[in-house]
Amino acid sequence: MTDRRKDLGDWGEEIAAHFLIEKGMTILTRNFRADRGEIDIIAQDADCIVFVEVKTGSHSTINPEEKITPAKQRQLYKIANHYIQKNSPTDVDFRFDAVIIIGSPASYTIRHYPNAFYIL
Repeated sequence: MTDRRKDLGDWGEEIAAHFLIEKGMTILTRNFRADRGEIDIIAQDADCIVFVEVKTGSHSTINPEEKITPAKQRQLYKIANHYIQKNSPTDVDFRFDAVIIIGSPASYTIRHYPNAFYIL
C-alpha cells in the first residue's frame, strides 16, 4: 500500500472510531492482528462485541463496500473467532459492522452498516 493510501486508511479509521464512540460504543482495540489479517476496530455496544471493517475512499473511488468480499468476510470471521477465544467468554454476542468513509478531511460522508454480514 502506498503511503498516500495508508494515510487515507488511517485517517478513515480514526474518523470511524470517533463516529462509533459518538454512537455510544466503547473501543476495545484497534488493528487487531491474527491469522494473516486484521480487524480495524473492535468495539463494545452494550453486551455485544462489534467487529468493524472500515473502508475509506475518495469521491472518485468505486463503492468501497464492494471490497468486503465473501473471502474477506470469512477472513474477518476467523480473526474475530481468535479474538473471542483469547479475550471474551465464548457465549458472547457479536456482530460485524462496516463503516464506509468517502471523501477527504475537508469534506466526507460516513455510511454505517450494523450487522453488515453474517457467517453461516
